[in-house]
Amino acid sequence: QVQLVESGGGSVQEGEYQRLSCAASGVTSSGYCMAWFRQTPGKEREMVANIWSNGGDPRYVDSVKGRFFISRDNTKNTLHLQIYNLKPEDTAMYYCAAASFRRVCPTTTNEYNYWGQGTQVTVAS
Repeated sequence: QVQLVESGGGSVQEGEYQRLSCAASGVTSSGYCMAWFRQTPGKEREMVANIWSNGGDPRYVDSVKGRFFISRDNTKNTLHLQIYNLKPEDTAMYYCAAASFRRVCPTTTNEYNYWGQGTQVTVAS
């Protein structure tokens, strides 16, 4: 049984750094794709980054490239999202997700089987 629990959100100032974590019990080091999504009120949930559960092939949406970094610590079964130079437009609920047994690491919400409860990031200008 897969269970995802996010942590690390909070309120920060523009330009600061934050690291989000997702404890991913039941996700093995192979056979899964993991991702971070974010959502603001009234908007669709969007993927910001994904990575294979072995830590390979991290990918990002263009809007966060160079500031967001996704990684997977298989020794602790944890997914991380490092965010540098936070901007007010990064304010959102951030969700961890996992998809099992995919040939291609997916980018849309309906392709992910498992979701965490979310962690709020608020960036003040």
